[in-house]
Amino acid sequence: MEQQYSPSGTVANRPVLTFHGDGGTYFGILFLNGLLTIITLGLYYPWAKAKKLQYLYSSTEMEGSRFAWSGTGNEMFKGFLKAMGIFLALIIAVNVLAYFRLPALGGLLYLAFLLLVVPVAIHGANRYHWSRTSWRGIRFGYRGDRNEFVKLFIKEMFLTLVTIGIYGSWAAINIRNYLLGNIRFGSGEFRYQGNGADYFFLNLKGYFVSILTLGIYSFWWQAEIFSYYIDNLRLVQDEKSFRLRSTATGGNFAGLLIVNALIFIFTLGIGYAWVQTRTVEFLLSHVEIEGDVELSELAQTEEEYRNATGEDMADMLDLSII
Repeated sequence: MEQQYSPSGTVANRPVLTFHGDGGTYFGILFLNGLLTIITLGLYYPWAKAKKLQYLYSSTEMEGSRFAWSGTGNEMFKGFLKAMGIFLALIIAVNVLAYFRLPALGGLLYLAFLLLVVPVAIHGANRYHWSRTSWRGIRFGYRGDRNEFVKLFIKEMFLTLVTIGIYGSWAAINIRNYLLGNIRFGSGEFRYQGNGADYFFLNLKGYFVSILTLGIYSFWWQAEIFSYYIDNLRLVQDEKSFRLRSTATGGNFAGLLIVNALIFIFTLGIGYAWVQTRTVEFLLSHVEIEGDVELSELAQTEEEYRNATGEDMADMLDLSII
């Protein structure tokens, strides 16, 4: 716990996130995971993912205690089978419609599938993933309502479509506001207050300035996006509100990404484990919580959720839940 003095002269407690993982150990995990996944024709993947997450979380420390991720390969394998069944049913239905020369109907079915399954997958993944995450025995949780989120997602995607993508920034932030605003850390609540217009102009500026500077500004653009994600996030505990803050700069991101690229290129991809652990360590070390936070006052309020179908579907669709 880092102690800093507040303007009133009192000591302010600022939890610091520290990552203790190393590329060598992580490489061993990824290598064994890849080998077993190939040997089992992909069936080992749920266990591989569980081992990876367990290592990353257990290597992350706050106030002298490590985080834990208690999801299991067995739980995710059951979800994997259900997700595969859903995708297989879709493929069969689309091919049957194509056989009867109804490809347009098949296309509509596929579109409807994405509009309904994607938000359900995101919702389910958040519910499962966060319920299996804990610190000092205090579980995280996600309290979003599935039907409410599906309606929100469809509305945001529709508005993005009819505006030819211009509304995309508003859609991304509105979805982010909802998801992060429903995450709990025991009795603590997260709140996210992003604004679509701010996010739109941040990316518009980043895009054009990066072109004008032949890509050099892209590192500062990345730092601004990271800061926007972090700086608008708050932790609410009882009646107190604590703001998260990014300390990363464009120069920091340039150093990270350039070195990562060199490691990956000159090791012919073998250095991926070191790239990922360096990135996690970098991101966590550049996040602070402002305010006098008493995490010891957090109480257990969340329950475990064992259905990992959403987690596996989100994984298959390459959807990030955070």
